[in-house]
Amino acid sequence: MARDYYKILGVPRNATDEEIRKAYRQLARKYHPDLNPNDKNAKEKFQEVQEAFEVLSDPQKREMYDRYGASFQYAGAGAGARPGTGRGGFTQTGPGEFTFFFGDDFDLGRFFEERYQDFPGGRGGMGGFEDLFQHFRRTAGRGRTAETTGAGLRGQDIESEVTIPFTTAVEGGEVAISVRRPDGRSETLSVKIPAGIEDGKRIRLRGQGAPAPYGGEPGDLYLTVHVAPHPHFERKGKDLYVKLPVTIPEALFGAKVDVPTPHGTISLRIPPGTASGKKLRVPGYGVRPAGEPAGDLYVEVLIVPPPHIPESMKESLQRLQDAYTSNVRTGVTWR
Repeated sequence: MARDYYKILGVPRNATDEEIRKAYRQLARKYHPDLNPNDKNAKEKFQEVQEAFEVLSDPQKREMYDRYGASFQYAGAGAGARPGTGRGGFTQTGPGEFTFFFGDDFDLGRFFEERYQDFPGGRGGMGGFEDLFQHFRRTAGRGRTAETTGAGLRGQDIESEVTIPFTTAVEGGEVAISVRRPDGRSETLSVKIPAGIEDGKRIRLRGQGAPAPYGGEPGDLYLTVHVAPHPHFERKGKDLYVKLPVTIPEALFGAKVDVPTPHGTISLRIPPGTASGKKLRVPGYGVRPAGEPAGDLYVEVLIVPPPHIPESMKESLQRLQDAYTSNVRTGVTWR
């Protein structure tokens, strides 16, 4: 049974490009194999989402899919061929050679009428198949000339997207992506992610695009990278930000606490009397892109009260309250 790409992404058939992109990003994060190491079905679901997005995000492919269904991609998949219907079409197998295929209800007249209405002798004055095949032979002749000279033979560039973990974007690494080839195959590629890549950046994979006719140079694959959020860290440029919980005594008397970073755990000194919300800067422990100065890490102190206060301590805490000589909320106004 043909796959319903709209159903896979969970969007209506009249969905906008932005709605399709939003749905893809959500599902890519949900089913990404790196984020679901214990889910055996995650990779298959992720590949289905990738396949659906590759078709629906391309206006030309989406139009063909809406008209002829998922099998549109098999029609005219050969070099130099034009897309056929979901039930029939033709494939150019070589210079001057064509293979036709027909389904149960394939309308050959409609096929040629739609695709060659501007061809001499086409709609309104069709000159028969002989004229059409002469056109094929002339086209094939041009192809042979190009094959001989090597001119203008390059495959089409293709676009794809991938969502990677926050840690991979900061540290770099490798991710696997699924690419839908013109012959219908899904190929898995391993992509190197440079350290420090930002959300929305594109990676160019040379030679991984569509194949060229007659053995020419293949196109390139342009991969747009999206970064999944981190539960504790936030990124701004090359700087990282993290909120670090500390106890009341640690904030009052000072302490040394462990802080995880992309470059190993460090021991951070909390100065005595540190207020909640105070940001402590750790130079060089932010994002480190290759060949660029490193960013910084900003640790925001978050004072956490104990879950329970013994009765024996309440009198002491009251005396601590009396140590405040002014209202700490003075200056907090609406206007």
